[in-house]
Amino acid sequence: MIETILVANRGEIAVRIIRAAQELGIKAIAVFSEADRDALFVKYADQAICIGPAPAKESYLFYQNILAATLSAKADAIHPGYGFLAENPLFAEACRALNINFIGPHPLAIRKMGDKATAKKMMRQAGVPVVPGSPGIIHTAGEALTFAEQIGYPVVLKATAGGGGKGMRIVNEESEIENAFAAAANEAQQAFADSGLYIEKFIPNPKHIEIQLLGDKHGHLVHLFERDCSLQRRYQKLLEEAPCPILSDDLRLRMGQAAVQAAQAVKYDSVGTVEFIFDQESQQFYFIEMNTRIQVEHPVTEQITGIDLIKNQIQVADGKKLDFAQKDIQKTGHAIECRINAEDYQNNFLPDTGTISQYIVPGGPGVRVDSGVFPGYAIPPYYDSMLAKLIVWGNDRRQAIATMKRALREFIISGVKTTIPFHQQVLGSEAFLRGSYTTNYIQDFFL
Repeated sequence: MIETILVANRGEIAVRIIRAAQELGIKAIAVFSEADRDALFVKYADQAICIGPAPAKESYLFYQNILAATLSAKADAIHPGYGFLAENPLFAEACRALNINFIGPHPLAIRKMGDKATAKKMMRQAGVPVVPGSPGIIHTAGEALTFAEQIGYPVVLKATAGGGGKGMRIVNEESEIENAFAAAANEAQQAFADSGLYIEKFIPNPKHIEIQLLGDKHGHLVHLFERDCSLQRRYQKLLEEAPCPILSDDLRLRMGQAAVQAAQAVKYDSVGTVEFIFDQESQQFYFIEMNTRIQVEHPVTEQITGIDLIKNQIQVADGKKLDFAQKDIQKTGHAIECRINAEDYQNNFLPDTGTISQYIVPGGPGVRVDSGVFPGYAIPPYYDSMLAKLIVWGNDRRQAIATMKRALREFIISGVKTTIPFHQQVLGSEAFLRGSYTTNYIQDFFL
């Protein structure tokens, strides 16, 4: 039985995990860098341990210190949150070797899905739709050229160990292949210490739709419908909603089934997400990757299903069976999440730092705020720029949009620039109101 969880993360997700653990009657231990000594998650935890200096590589990514803290505090389990060590198979394996319960999938699933070329090969074998491209890693620009000629331009080169758009290059014609291959491989090596690339057909104006999954250690696996995560800048999401406003019931069913097939291929046993791109013109969807962790945008799924994903993630890690089946999961209403970041959206979304002088959160029916900041909080320059997640729920999408507009007006943050004005513009735009916006929306209108 899990009695004590060490939370190997920071900010709002650490607060979220601490609250869930405490509601389950589990002691929650925070670890923090010197820059986070006065952070909210540190104050909420039952115990807090400093694990190093401000830079993440010397604290939140330095897993030897995190493991040492876990052992010294006699914690039974580690919850990695998202980012940092959440998808690091070496960390998960180290936890297992020390008899520490890693609250996430088994290490082999992380390893298999972490290599995107391997993951795509497995998905083809499992019968999951995959974007046409190379069956594995390509080693030369010549190989890239051969595949590009087979699948047709435009194509995209991607880092097999990648994420966040690093090690990625779009190629529109043959003359660009050689330079694009060299640039992508170099960037991948710098970012991930792995220069491996694969190539696939580029879908120029897609939606980004992901399916939430939940599995236990007894072979039960369900999906909790989809989220539309198409509103992105530089491949980083800014707004998510559930369900997707333009999916038919048939497509929703087929996507959910495909996601479950994908997860079954690696015997998935935790919370995870299968991501697809969806071509509105052809009505075809394609697997792009699986995230073997909780996602930033998980609250919108919780709002439409009534299922607490963090609590369930902890319970299945503790060996408990899911107490519901696929037929029991219903979606009700519509939910939207706006990521409130300390960024200047009028200046290419440049991160902003400083001290928050005023912080007034919205409330009322259908409003939820997941946050890790407070008035007087000094934003450290070392980490992600997200201050809070503003989540709303409505009986339908129109009501959810109206509630979000009202909540954004109520949300007051002074001392730093934020993305609140950006979200207010988006919610009034025709493309968003129609639900037809794609991953190019921000690039086309804001950058």
